[in-house]
Amino acid sequence: MKQVFFLLLARINKAIFPSYSKKRLDLSKASKLQLAIIGWRYYVTANALS
Repeated sequence: MKQVFFLLLARINKAIFPSYSKKRLDLSKASKLQLAIIGWRYYVTANALS
């Protein structure tokens, strides 16, 4: 059940949030909001894969 929830959430994240790796964002120059989005996407992806 938990994995299904995170898989659904990962698809929603992919549709809503931008992909900073495709934009070649430099992490040292990223704003706090951008870092929060990166962290959130990492958290959801890690839980969806486990």
